[in-house]
Amino acid sequence: MNYISTRKLNKDAEGNTSAFVIKNGLAPDGGLYVPESLPALDQATIESLIGMTYPERAAYILSLFLTDYTKEELLNAAEAAYSKEKFGGPAAPIAKVGGDYFLELWHGPTSAFKDMALQIMPRLLSLSLGKTGESRDAYILVATSGDTGKAALEGYCDIDRVKIKVFYPVNGVSNIQKKQMASQKGNNVDVVSINGNFDDAQSGVKAIFANDSAKELLDKNGYFFSSANSINWGRLAPQIVYYVSAYCDLIAEGEIKYGELLDVTVPTGNFGNIFASFLAKKMGVPLGKLVCASNKNDILTDFINKGVYDKRREFFTTTSPSMDILISSNLERLLWFAVGPESTKDCMEKLASEGIYSLSNEDMEKIREDFAGYACSEEKTKETISNLFKEFGYLCDTHTAVAAYAASEYKKGSGNKMLVVSTASPYKFAPAVLSSLGEEVPGDDFDALDKLFAVTKTAIPANLANLRNAEVRFTKVIEPSEMINSL
Repeated sequence: MNYISTRKLNKDAEGNTSAFVIKNGLAPDGGLYVPESLPALDQATIESLIGMTYPERAAYILSLFLTDYTKEELLNAAEAAYSKEKFGGPAAPIAKVGGDYFLELWHGPTSAFKDMALQIMPRLLSLSLGKTGESRDAYILVATSGDTGKAALEGYCDIDRVKIKVFYPVNGVSNIQKKQMASQKGNNVDVVSINGNFDDAQSGVKAIFANDSAKELLDKNGYFFSSANSINWGRLAPQIVYYVSAYCDLIAEGEIKYGELLDVTVPTGNFGNIFASFLAKKMGVPLGKLVCASNKNDILTDFINKGVYDKRREFFTTTSPSMDILISSNLERLLWFAVGPESTKDCMEKLASEGIYSLSNEDMEKIREDFAGYACSEEKTKETISNLFKEFGYLCDTHTAVAAYAASEYKKGSGNKMLVVSTASPYKFAPAVLSSLGEEVPGDDFDALDKLFAVTKTAIPANLANLRNAEVRFTKVIEPSEMINSL
């Protein structure tokens, strides 16, 4: 399996292995790597996966894409990444809530879905250095809107031959998320906040990757740039696994039969998570409509419904900060599948120069065959959290609530069963969840954790319960223009 850039017009000009693209992250032309073809999953294969553990399923699915890794390497990596010690049980359990299924991806060490990829990705990167004959060490740069930063720091902490620096918007993450990152242990980690939003951080990281002087300086010091964001294929490929696994689990539990279409709703910011469900569908998993759920920053909903992607709009800070994004990087990969490299390159150039691009009605109809877009207001987010707890005793976070609301809106016109992707523990956003339940919110976020437990009697994840007394190590705040000089 070889990989090409979304902006490369000549397929024969590339042919990079999976180890190469995991090591490098971003393509030299600024594009994102995509596989030249997609492997197929037929009924017999999916049914054979039903009897496997999650690590075994992960090793099999990844072996279809990472063909220069051995199956033994992938199984060892998956078993280490998704161990009971790290997740406390099954890596991706499903809760039935009313008539819907909630895929809980937040039982890992940082209580967010990013753990599903960022516990295995460091192992894939470490292996890639040997496979590509790389003598330099990796310098990982990460822009985060909250959860990716902590998950990446945790995954790469004290990994040999890797240094990691995380940038986050100083006022664009929850206090819990900020404390998680600021208190991160490890000799190879650094955390810096910026006066700006996530898009500023993400654009700054991309600019550093494209800066020849910065790359030359790193090279002289024995490093090369790589990325842990979902622009890296090594981050995205593991996300395909839990959609395949969820379908297998629902068959095993007698909730669906093979071939029955399962709609999926994903709270969406950078478009990586929902794009992974698209790949699972294209591989042959019987998924129906992929519902893209947006918060008040509804740029993706507008794009799906109107065919225009326009980042020249007001940016809102919401109670679902991981979705407060106006530049959804992984949408570029979908464009490549839908309209090809030439149009993708044109769209990305227009986005960079003009802040807007559009697709024809014909191209958008092709995308709408797979995707629907719905937005959820702050008021509806609160209402959904309250209703789910009152009606079903199910407590969810603000991002999951956005997805649950979008799913309920879409279901008015669909007869398929629905899988709602739950991306974070409600305790990561305890103040917002408490407020949604009509409770007075304490001034201290850690007091809010305790009160949410007292009100709901749901378990506080251990990693969050122990965070209150963690030592703060990183307090630096800089302007976006200073990011390159902070390396």
